[in-house]
Amino acid sequence: MGADDIAAIERATVAAVSPTAQEELAGWLLPFDAGVVNRAKSAVPLSHDPPALDLIAAIESRYLERGMRPLLRLPAVAAFDACRDALARRGWAETGKPVHVQVAPAAGVRAFTREPPADTDSRPDPGWASVFLGEGFDPVAGASRVAILSRAPDALFASVRENDDTVAAGMGAYSHGWASVHGMRTAQRCRGRGLAGRVLAALAHGALARGMERMFLQVEAGNDAAISLYRRAGFATAWNYSYWTPR
Repeated sequence: MGADDIAAIERATVAAVSPTAQEELAGWLLPFDAGVVNRAKSAVPLSHDPPALDLIAAIESRYLERGMRPLLRLPAVAAFDACRDALARRGWAETGKPVHVQVAPAAGVRAFTREPPADTDSRPDPGWASVFLGEGFDPVAGASRVAILSRAPDALFASVRENDDTVAAGMGAYSHGWASVHGMRTAQRCRGRGLAGRVLAALAHGALARGMERMFLQVEAGNDAAISLYRRAGFATAWNYSYWTPR
């Protein structure tokens, strides 16, 4: 993965989760948001080169000035070993599970399923939102995620409907030369039927229609069902990252 692609993916990630404010500081993006989506409120480097360690205090201050708990999203590469050591000395710790950043050719994702692709719209409708609020999902977190994804520019909201009931959903955002996949959800009673593949196919079609040949997504380590689906659709891990925050 080249340096330009890394920077483009990180910019596209932040654009897709549409934080309420953001800054750029010496090669880092600093998004600020009050919602539940960590990518919308964690500082992230635009390069996998060794970072300047004196930036840690400056980034920390930017978040504290806004009344926010500082949060960093750090790639799991050797160039950041000294950064992680410096954070540990400041009393920071890794939080949550590692996350895989995965990429795939859009043409392969579009051809992944023989079933019809999901329906898409440029705005989320109540049915799309309802998938995030149904059985098995935290309604408060779901509502926050819906609000954040709804703000994304140049997005498609994909839905699989059965008898006027939306049973699977996802969002594709298109920026910085990449199509990104977010908010993949399937109603519990409908899992295992290939509906997520139809959502992916629809989002890939949107990418190809825009002349974008590459897609990426982010999936938490341990989410074996999702990882298996994405592998079969052609996604492969480009790098991993973890979140760091003060104890």
